[in-house]
Parts: sequence; structure tokens; C-alpha cells
Amino acid sequence: MRELVVLGTASQVPTRARNHNGYFLRWDDQGFLFDPGEGTQRQMTLAGVSVHDVTRICVTHFHGDHCFGLPGVLSRIALDGVEHLVHCHYPASGRESFARLRWLYPDYAEKVLREEPAEEPVEGERAVLADESFGRLTAVRLDHGIEAYGYRLTEPDSRRILPDRLAAAGISGPAVGELQHRGVLEHEGRTITLEEISVLRPGQSVAFVMDTRLCDGVYELAQGVDLLIIESTFLAADAKLAADYGHLTAGQAARVATECGVRSLLLTHFSRRYQDPAAFYREAREHYSGELRVAEDLMRVPVPKRRT
Repeated sequence: MRELVVLGTASQVPTRARNHNGYFLRWDDQGFLFDPGEGTQRQMTLAGVSVHDVTRICVTHFHGDHCFGLPGVLSRIALDGVEHLVHCHYPASGRESFARLRWLYPDYAEKVLREEPAEEPVEGERAVLADESFGRLTAVRLDHGIEAYGYRLTEPDSRRILPDRLAAAGISGPAVGELQHRGVLEHEGRTITLEEISVLRPGQSVAFVMDTRLCDGVYELAQGVDLLIIESTFLAADAKLAADYGHLTAGQAARVATECGVRSLLLTHFSRRYQDPAAFYREAREHYSGELRVAEDLMRVPVPKRRT
């Protein structure tokens, strides 16, 4: 299963209807917890997300609404006896902040946590945090008041075997596995390539963009992504406030999605000054015609089906 569970959607101050930030991406047997704000542990309980599901924690920056839930989540990991490794990613400049929020006995922390901060990447490149069978997790520098990163998870492309082409080529049994492994097979006097009997199966991708002004990093993260989770703290009427405090408007987020060919757009991280969530939808819809959602606490958002 691949889906996003929205745990909280408020910026800076929670409201009666919105908890502080928090997002859990279920990606097959992996679980990515992004920006656990205050109250995330309770929201996980309400959403049916166990700490045993968490394999990676990704913090974009160390403002409180994006990280004050860490002590509770980490304490729950210890209380529930999680034994698998939990990789923790955050801006490298925040090592001291993470250490203060890491409420775990040192010996247990050493056993379970793997801190893997995002170092400043070479200009124009992404910082690669993980490159494993589930895909590649990268971080890109954004433009906020303190060091902040966005994250992108990209599954590698693969190929889907077409049974009718296999049959036409007369290939069956162990020869199929050999062709998949090597990419080429000598069969009955001719060379068969994997491309001949298959079609490209594009990998899925998700990008997570929190507190930032418009910058190159936003576009780099969003380019061609299947699901973009992006902050839209303000509406266009308050664009100056957004720029002054290092945030985006709903319209800016929507234009990014259009320019980058995003398939599904999820707006989140809303200022408490707005009482009508539909206003974000209306503003974004003026600039983006794809699948559009305004996030609500405990909402579940499926990762779009693969492109074919």
C-alpha cells in the first residue's frame, strides 16, 4: 500500500480543527514520518498509525511546529519496544536541536536510531540520503528563515513483461528470469532483448515541500512528481506576508504544480487567520487543473497509480 496519512495541517499555532503538522507516508513496507509537530503521537493513534510502522523520520527544519512532536514519538518508540532501525534525517545545522529533542536512553538510541543529517549538497545537486530497493530519498535546500530542506522519494523505473510478446518469442520457464536479470537472451539462434518483450513501468514519486519562499529548490523537488505535498500558508491577498516570513501562497503552490507537471497536489500548513479552507481550493484551482486536495487532519491520500 502507498498512501499519505495527514496527521496535522496547522502552521505555527494549532486550532480546534487542525493539529500541528505531521504526515506519514506508507510506502510498501517502509514508513516515512515527516515533520512531527506537537501532538503527533496522539494523531497517530487516531489515524491507526503505529510507531512500529515508522522506518524513517524526516524533519525539514527546526521550527517548533515541525519538530516538537519528536520527544513523544521517540519516547513511544522506546515504550513500545521498536527493534528495527529508524533513520532520522534533518538539516545538519540542527544536530544540537535534534539532540535536545531525542528523549531516549543513550543505549537504546544507539541501538535503534540512525541519525543521517542532510549536509549541504553540491550546488545544483540533491543530497542523497538513501538509495535502496524502495527508491531514492533526496533532500534539496529551500529558502526559509533558518536552514530548511524539502524531501523527495523517487522509485526507479522498471519494466513490465508482456505475456503475448513472451509467447511470440517462444520464451518460457527459467529463460524468462534470465532475460529479466541480464537484459538480453540468446534464444533459438536470435538475440532477444528485455525491451522487445516489455514496456517501461515508470516509478512513482512523492515530494514534500514545507516552509519556503519560491526558489529553485521548490521546482526541483516538484518536477514531474506524482504527489506533491506542499505548504500554502497564505492566500494571495497576503502575498507580502508570505514573502516576509518565508512561505508560499496557495496560488504560488498551484503554479509550481502546473509548471512542473505534478499529477496530484495536496495543499497544507495553513495559517490560523483563515477560517474557510475552500478559499485555498478556489485560489489554487485558478492555476492548476489536475487532482487537487486541501488537506484535513486524518485525511488519507493515495499515491496516484503508475503512469502507463
